[in-house]
Amino acid sequence: MAWFRAGSSVARLAVRRTLARSCSYVTRPRGLLTANRHFHASSPKSMAQVAPVPRPVPLSRLTDSFLDGTSSVYLEELQRAWEEDPDSVDESWDNFFRNFVGKASTSPGISGQTIQESMRLLLLVRAYQVYGHLKANLDPLSLEKRPIPDDLDPALYGFTEADLDREFFIGVWRMSGFLSENRPVQTLRAILKRLEQAYCGSIGYEYMHIADHEKCNWLRDKIETPMPTGYNRQRREVILDRLIWSTRFENFLAAKWSSAKRFGLEGCETLIPGMKEMFDRAADLGVETIVIGMPHRGRINVLGNVVRKPLRQIFSEFSGGTKPVDEVGLYTGTGDVKYHLGTSYDRPTRGGKRIHLSLVANPSHLEAVDPVVVGKTRAKQYYSSDTERTKNMSVLIHGDGSFAGQGVVYETLHLSALPNYTTGGTIHIVVNNQVAFTTDPRSGRSSEYCTDVAKALSAPIFHVNGDDVEAVVHACELAAEWRQTFHTDVVVDIVCYRRFGHNEIDEPTFTQPKMYQIIKNHPSSLKIYQDKLLESGQITVEDIDRMSDKVMTILNEEFLASKDHVSQKRDWLSAYWTGFKSPEQLSRVRHTGVKPEILKSVGKALTTLPENFKAHRAVKRIFEDRAKMIETGDGIDWAVGEALAFATLLVEGNHVRLSGQDVERGTFSHRHAVVHDQETGQQYCPLDHVMINQDEEMFTVSNSSLSEFAVLGFELGYSMENPNSLILWEAQFGDFANTAQVMFDQFLSSGEAKWLRQTGLVVLLPHGYDGQGPEHSSARLERFLQMSDDNPHVIPEMDPTLRKQIQECNWQVVNVTTPANYFHVLRRQIHREFRKPLIVMAPKNLLRHKDCKSNLSEFDDVQGHPGFDKQGTRFKRLIKDQNFLSDREEGVRRLILCSGKVYYELNEERQKIDAKDVAICRVEQLCPFPYDLIQRELKRYPNGEIVWCQEEPMNMGAYSYIAPRLGTAMKALGRGTVEDVKYAGRGPSAATATGFFTVHGKEQTELVEKALQKDPISS
Repeated sequence: MAWFRAGSSVARLAVRRTLARSCSYVTRPRGLLTANRHFHASSPKSMAQVAPVPRPVPLSRLTDSFLDGTSSVYLEELQRAWEEDPDSVDESWDNFFRNFVGKASTSPGISGQTIQESMRLLLLVRAYQVYGHLKANLDPLSLEKRPIPDDLDPALYGFTEADLDREFFIGVWRMSGFLSENRPVQTLRAILKRLEQAYCGSIGYEYMHIADHEKCNWLRDKIETPMPTGYNRQRREVILDRLIWSTRFENFLAAKWSSAKRFGLEGCETLIPGMKEMFDRAADLGVETIVIGMPHRGRINVLGNVVRKPLRQIFSEFSGGTKPVDEVGLYTGTGDVKYHLGTSYDRPTRGGKRIHLSLVANPSHLEAVDPVVVGKTRAKQYYSSDTERTKNMSVLIHGDGSFAGQGVVYETLHLSALPNYTTGGTIHIVVNNQVAFTTDPRSGRSSEYCTDVAKALSAPIFHVNGDDVEAVVHACELAAEWRQTFHTDVVVDIVCYRRFGHNEIDEPTFTQPKMYQIIKNHPSSLKIYQDKLLESGQITVEDIDRMSDKVMTILNEEFLASKDHVSQKRDWLSAYWTGFKSPEQLSRVRHTGVKPEILKSVGKALTTLPENFKAHRAVKRIFEDRAKMIETGDGIDWAVGEALAFATLLVEGNHVRLSGQDVERGTFSHRHAVVHDQETGQQYCPLDHVMINQDEEMFTVSNSSLSEFAVLGFELGYSMENPNSLILWEAQFGDFANTAQVMFDQFLSSGEAKWLRQTGLVVLLPHGYDGQGPEHSSARLERFLQMSDDNPHVIPEMDPTLRKQIQECNWQVVNVTTPANYFHVLRRQIHREFRKPLIVMAPKNLLRHKDCKSNLSEFDDVQGHPGFDKQGTRFKRLIKDQNFLSDREEGVRRLILCSGKVYYELNEERQKIDAKDVAICRVEQLCPFPYDLIQRELKRYPNGEIVWCQEEPMNMGAYSYIAPRLGTAMKALGRGTVEDVKYAGRGPSAATATGFFTVHGKEQTELVEKALQKDPISS
């Protein structure tokens, strides 16, 4: 009904105005009802705070909805109009009057009920639905008494204690829950009792912010309809057993490793039975796989009790652990602390099914794992053809401080309904300690609840007392049912406490003395539940002892077994990754050229638009030019080179996904992967039509939300699921990528070393100095190179048949200068037996540069064509100077090494001044450093002065990375040391670039002229 969906503020003001005018309200003390157990005392608000009296309502507004009523006169006018013609009023008013008018004469005991009382009673019901959570018993510590809203005080609506046993007609409404039952006449006492039980118990429900009537009705039906018996004995034994496991596990760890950090779950042990019951219910509803992300608190308990990581392995890690053995090509990386590790396991459910659980490894950066989990879930849905998004689900566990305080939470939430990012809903569980490290909620957030951010998505929120395990279980099961029914996000907020400090060796009373005095004397949730079951007579002391003894026996057995435990196999690769090599296993280099006929075939598909498609005339011209490029084989530009890489990988059966801000058109209007009909708005993506009957999601290009952190994390998670896919994220400008710095630092650069997880994610970062100022020039190349782990003083094995340089390095950083080389570096990501992240300094003005073109023959695998060598056509890590082709050029006085677009400016100036004694080589792959090719060029130019030229300031760009490695290569050949490397580029600077275009032009000219000057370059 419309009135149930609308806000109630206007109607509440109407009630207050009417009651303020009535003598019964003014003279009656507000405390009359406070002795009754159904009410809470609340201080009356000053009448001065009541809103101004509304103006009289003209008859022209008689079609207003139910909650727009502002006075009794208005009600009377509406009733008269309705009696004359029911169609003259809004449908909601028609329903209201049909329920109430004339019922007094036919229903005994309610002859005194007025229309105003009926409306006030309905408003009271709605007030509980909206505000009941504020009165719910949520805090197990009872730290503070929250003020009870006036809206939940029956006195506000004119009801007195004398009305409690009076029967009221409440009607039969077209909605679920309390008002749907066939009990139109009830006493006020019974009504209030039902409302208190439903909304003010151990669960506080927030859902009336949801605009969808069907969803609200579904929840009302679940909330307001009481369970006839609750949980039976069998279910309670299961819940108790799971709670015992959760509690005893923490106790065992505390006893065995009393001084170790473990970030235990004490104070929220009910999370474990809650999660298990949630997963059981989800499995019953069709879920087959769950991807989990969580912080460190409780992680080890979840690993052992929920995901079923072997307990002996966990205990072994606490004792120092041992590295895996008996594995060819063993790579153990650096490892990570035990409360950051992940795992996966197939576990049976209570309903007799099996469900696959994956807990994703994550750093201490709270909430950073959120988008990674969601992206991995989306990938699982693609590879399992889960188009309904019912078989694969993500569950994220949060802390109260981080859920309210970390921006990536909001960024991730807002991916939930985007077509190419949705996973059909994520279940969020907040372990609400009521303190963040040492920060109280009043200092950590501005909102009433830590979960208020989720209201932006119209997600229902279930606040639950963490001491009431059955309430936690019920809320978790309800969340699973919601997710499988409506495929949107849902939040379970477990209000609990942290029995110890931030970790077990922290002292919490320094900052929360009152809280921890209460915690010290507070019984555990296990003790509370055991006492409840013993009192009910369903469980005996013997039953409890039997369960507890069984748990302790298993824990002790696993502890003894852990002393001899040796990990035999790594769990880092899923089935899709079988056969892929670790960094210590030799992988042969593959060529990446494509047969000419395939290039022509896909090229035609890429440049053809539907017959009656009305593309923008400029776009149409672009496609016509592209068609000529393919037909003639000349002048292939950057966008076509990229599209050919995507198309050829698709033809070979690989999934390709590109996302980021404005990637469909391209920030610089160069890509046009999606074309729009100028008359109908219809969209066409040529890469969706490379093959006949191509799966529509096999190639995905998607504009993302205006987020770097969450979207990059999403694509990272997506790329980790299956190696046979090219997953790319492109920044709008490379300068903006630093808002996702956590992803680069904690996941991309170090994930394989810490967690043995490979990814082939490609990151495209537009970079280049074009005079656009300090925020549109630099992708901070120096940061990516600084995070590279190759040794600058040791030349690795460079023999092509033995080389493992790229495998052993943590990632690749390239700054390519030709469309063909870009084509090959993208294809190289797939055509190898391992995966490494690829950081690309993507061009801007090279996208349309007259000299930045390639011939189609540079893309193919034909012997004798440009780029073909004895091992086929492949990515060129270094492009030699095409003016000097002999193996030894003694007449060259200077060898300039550079990377990126500055090459074209150097070459243009060289031609202008006719500097035939200067060679320019392009280092296309900066990391890992191509020692073999650099030494080849050093040998070619034995008398050349060695110069590194770059656009970036001296303290930025590649100089700090290149210089020591170049010095190492020179030293090995007797060509000098790092001191002999000359620099041509901008001087040190705090900002990446100048904001003045004329200054930029002057600086650019000077660095190019310095690199090519006739005199030797001074250091």
